[in-house]
Amino acid sequence: MKDSREDILGRIRNRLGRTAENAAAGRAEIEAVLARRDQGPRPEVEADLAARLRIRAESLSCTVEDVSRLEDAPAAVARYIAALDLPRTAVAWPQLAGLDWADAGLNVAGRAANGDDLIGITGVFCAVAETGTLVVLSGPDTPAASSLLPETHIAVVPVSRLVPGMEEAFALIRAECGALPRAVNFISGPSRTGDIEQTLVLGAHGPYRVHIILLNEC
Repeated sequence: MKDSREDILGRIRNRLGRTAENAAAGRAEIEAVLARRDQGPRPEVEADLAARLRIRAESLSCTVEDVSRLEDAPAAVARYIAALDLPRTAVAWPQLAGLDWADAGLNVAGRAANGDDLIGITGVFCAVAETGTLVVLSGPDTPAASSLLPETHIAVVPVSRLVPGMEEAFALIRAECGALPRAVNFISGPSRTGDIEQTLVLGAHGPYRVHIILLNEC
């Protein structure tokens, strides 16, 4: 797949006469345009981004719980699972797998989700307070499947990674990542559709539930 992609892109570059030198110049010109672009009118977003995120996320059928430390996340996940009588087995991003899940009575594997996993626990790259949206970038340590395949998606969201709007989210991606990853997923509540008789159905193309654990530590 990679060789085919490089072959196709290589032929396009050859037809365009693209070289390393003019590609660098073109990239610099694009960055300059982005840097000086004026933003259009935007709605006001409250200074308290955490409060705004909670309001918007709950309006999208998410649930939200605040915790003070990352170490409190396993207990918060266990409370949520117990309240809904969900399985006590889940998968998590590798960076979260080292938390003391066993002490909370949970069996959590640090790997990407497959079709049999019912609960996926992830972090986020950032979250957009204006719309209550989670921003998740794909990568070896942040598998997109864990937020898309399971019926229940639980996201640990540090308050320090909240941004006011989409503009700030994309600026943060450019500043911290440079090039975009293979996939950037914007998650605004559970999957839903109203295609049939305009009746809203949750879980149509992804998770039925999205639960946000809002991490307040700095």
